[in-house]
Amino acid sequence: MNNDKAVVGVVGTGLMGVGIATQAALHGYRTIVHDVDAARLASVGPKAEAVLDELIDAGRIDSAAKTAALTRVETHATLDVMASAQFIIEAIPEVLALKHRLYEALDALLAPDTILASNTSGFPPDVLTTPVRAKERFVIAHFWNPPHMIPLVEVVPGSETTPDVLARTVALMSAIGMEPVELQKAIPGFVGNRLQFAVLREALNIVRSGAATPDEVDRVMKASLGRRWGIVGPFEGADMGGLDTFVDIASHLMPELAKDEDVIDLLRAQVNAGRVGVRSGTGFYDWDEAHVARVKEGRKRLISRG
Repeated sequence: MNNDKAVVGVVGTGLMGVGIATQAALHGYRTIVHDVDAARLASVGPKAEAVLDELIDAGRIDSAAKTAALTRVETHATLDVMASAQFIIEAIPEVLALKHRLYEALDALLAPDTILASNTSGFPPDVLTTPVRAKERFVIAHFWNPPHMIPLVEVVPGSETTPDVLARTVALMSAIGMEPVELQKAIPGFVGNRLQFAVLREALNIVRSGAATPDEVDRVMKASLGRRWGIVGPFEGADMGGLDTFVDIASHLMPELAKDEDVIDLLRAQVNAGRVGVRSGTGFYDWDEAHVARVKEGRKRLISRG
């Protein structure tokens, strides 16, 4: 497979599927999108336009680039069209039976050198590949939402994934403007989600202790670590601060950090009360128009930095 001429296939038309398809099309790739739901398939164009308009608004692309990208996105109601793709990304719901059924159908269609990737955020590759005959061509390519704003793609091999498949996946991810990071092996949650939930557990612990409110925790994060981690990661930061200093701090601080799972009760209490976040209009925050506008402005600043 020559990545420069690859046809990219995307199965699934949620925000992630459309975001991935739009990213590929924006970088010159013919992109074919499939979904069994006709209404969802019809939503691909408007969703892709919304992504591209956000990029225009942030000064990242112009209207000509938008038009060209939209012409490269094709929608198809039948799965057979995926036979023409050299790289397929599955972005359907996180239901194992659904994924297995899709992979079985694709097995009968794909050319021997076609790569089959999953955008799963949780299932390990060897669990996903149970029904896949050519396990050596399967890989996880975990994009973050939204792909046009968050460049990371975690590339995770299965036990039978070949080095060539990994190399071609990394090359394609780079070619469509993403930042691929190849993991050495699969672990639950991969890397990004483990870090995200480790921070969330401690944030919940702080709120539970009464030391700070959710708003105060968020303000601390955004005004300090949120800025720093965009420049240096935790290991670079430790090196810069001095590992001896970090040993001293860790020796008395780490025993005080949250280690239990009871903090999830703070989330459960909100969910049980119907306060699930933006979707319900309230969660830890009340998502009124002013709050939504502030977040949108922040998104625009982040996208504009590229």
